[in-house]
Amino acid sequence: MDLFQRQWATYRAVLDHDLMEHQAMSLACGQVLRQVCATAKAPSLVDLGCGDLGLLAPLLLTLPLGHYTGLDLCAEVLPLAQAALSQAPFPRSWMAEDLLSWANAPQAEAVEVIHSSYAVHHLQQDQDKANWLRGCRRRITPGGRLIWVDVFREAGESREAYLARYGGRVEGWNALRPDQRQAVLAHIQRFDYPAERGVIEGIAQEAGWSWQWTWEGHHAAEAMAVLSPA
Repeated sequence: MDLFQRQWATYRAVLDHDLMEHQAMSLACGQVLRQVCATAKAPSLVDLGCGDLGLLAPLLLTLPLGHYTGLDLCAEVLPLAQAALSQAPFPRSWMAEDLLSWANAPQAEAVEVIHSSYAVHHLQQDQDKANWLRGCRRRITPGGRLIWVDVFREAGESREAYLARYGGRVEGWNALRPDQRQAVLAHIQRFDYPAERGVIEGIAQEAGWSWQWTWEGHHAAEAMAVLSPA
């Protein structure tokens, strides 16, 4: 098994055992997407960090989308996402690109819905997240929505304190093999830079967004915010 397969098997194990409350998050996300589709005719949706669409595809297949774009930095995962939406009645396109580049592409078309799930926390600096939010604001239509699902730090919580707290939680994920738990721990230490609640809301407001928390998990980490053009 190559590195991608090992990493993706661990990711799938986290989803399959619902260790990050993906099931509840998906239900909440579905409610928002159906509301958006009820008010916008055939909206275009861009999915930043689409992954394999293992959870989202069944919902997407029921939506009256005008177009779907799946973007992921990991090119190897895009064929899995394509297969998951192979029977979709709407046109689809795929991009192996990072979400910050997409948001800041010059002279780019605006869309009705931007969705991102557990991807933005990989941007290391608040300035990077601010640039992303400003770029998404330029690329959203009037009345559009940015649906941001991610892990977030508590107000006043440092990254180090967050990693210690979340790492202790991962060590209790006994549904995973020891090597899988170690892989998750190594990943979050290297790549996770969650935004701090309150701070990120202020950054979003400065970027022209109105912020609303619409779902929060039970561990003071996973949450979903819906941002509307202010």
